[in-house]
Amino acid sequence: MRPNNGVWRHVPVSRRTAVQAGALGLLGLGTNHLGALRAADSQDTGPGAGSAKTVLYIFLSGGLAQHESFDLKPAAPDGIRGEFQPIQTATPGIHISEHLPGLAQRSERWALVRSLTHPTNGHTLGHYYMLTGRSTTPTGFKGDRVPRPTDWPSIMSVAGDAVTPPQNNLPPAIVLPERLVHWQGGTIPGNYGGQMGAQHDPYFIEASPYGNPLWRGAYPGYSLSDSSRNPPKHPDAREFQAPSLTLPVGLTRGRLDVRRRLLHELDGQRQALAEHAEAAAFDRQRGSAIAMLTDPKIRHAFDVTRAAPKVQERYGANSFGWSLLMAYRLTEAGVPLIQVNLGNNETWDTHGDAFSRLKEKLFPPTDRALCALLDDLEASGLLDTTMIVMAGEFGRTPKLSTLDKVFFKPGRDHWGAVQSAFFAGGGIRGGTVVGSSDAIGAYPDADPQRPENMAATMYHALGIPHTAAWKDELERPHQIYHADPIHALLAGV
Repeated sequence: MRPNNGVWRHVPVSRRTAVQAGALGLLGLGTNHLGALRAADSQDTGPGAGSAKTVLYIFLSGGLAQHESFDLKPAAPDGIRGEFQPIQTATPGIHISEHLPGLAQRSERWALVRSLTHPTNGHTLGHYYMLTGRSTTPTGFKGDRVPRPTDWPSIMSVAGDAVTPPQNNLPPAIVLPERLVHWQGGTIPGNYGGQMGAQHDPYFIEASPYGNPLWRGAYPGYSLSDSSRNPPKHPDAREFQAPSLTLPVGLTRGRLDVRRRLLHELDGQRQALAEHAEAAAFDRQRGSAIAMLTDPKIRHAFDVTRAAPKVQERYGANSFGWSLLMAYRLTEAGVPLIQVNLGNNETWDTHGDAFSRLKEKLFPPTDRALCALLDDLEASGLLDTTMIVMAGEFGRTPKLSTLDKVFFKPGRDHWGAVQSAFFAGGGIRGGTVVGSSDAIGAYPDADPQRPENMAATMYHALGIPHTAAWKDELERPHQIYHADPIHALLAGV
């Protein structure tokens, strides 16, 4: 993507141009985590208003219950009021759940939006809205669990294409520890390049292999079953796997250097490809692969399951802790866009037994790992340049309900009308609450915000100009911003 009279454009190219050189094959890259790598040819966006070098999007698939987390309603009537009590945070006047004590102590570092809203109660469409930052659908959108090239591009793809790529050849946008899939089958759309092209998909680190779809949560130790009354017959056997970044058997670093020199000579024979966007994307694939194979710092970033015992203790030796530790290390390595999926199979979909599941299984590993992340970013001086955003595809209903055939006790159902979103670092005004919900947590009562505002806040933080646009292969411009940033969140505004 290159600026041209203020418009960020892509060079159109036939897909076959990238096939003329098989450099990855020459490198012998047969590892289990490099096949999905996608990278973009980006240029510096120039001066911008943002202060963040990295945006870290923590996605809570299933939908976080606002009544039990960041917007408790202790004065609401029975049937709406939950079991949890609000506690005072370190910021006077801000109360959150008693089961998020670590975050309560660190409230000066984070802010809340209690009025994020969009018009769907469906999982798939809710994911789509919140992952693309667009609360509409394009022509041809089917609403099934199949990503398509007609989809809106994801926030990761749009921002990853617009920022300066890391100097160490890492991809500009990484999603970990797994792709979002549905327990009944299919892949959740909205997390891919869509209309920008598959070459702008973020790079997916497949560290959490998809197992029995009836198991959810932070394994080991915090797994929860899809059904309380009919739990799976076999235990959760998933094992968190740091990406395999070892050189293939027989390929020493000396031989790797020889192959790199061969590739350099091949470059001289493909000058015609140099002007094409897909060739540039191919070059970045090759550079990213070499960087991951040879750079000790990058290998260290992925090797989270063998972190020092004290680090494991602080983050938690589970999939949530390892994921946020990996995100911290990738932030240190300079990756601009990182999405962390805390739980697959709609882990946060608490239709029943909600209070015990949140209290015992979901909040403890989340509170611990997120606090460790905030502490490490603060201690390393990276918090001011790292914006954290945490949200799900929607909130939960104000009215409690029970699915008697599946659960023993109540929970809450899907609710797109309002949810609470968490922001920290990267220019965020700590100790701030933007917007509010009504007395029962059903609808925004003040200052409603949409997914477009959330995405714009991320783009703004990264310094992407408000007038920025990208052009597709037919030279049609597509604006990056579709709303204003949430200015009340931002320090100095």
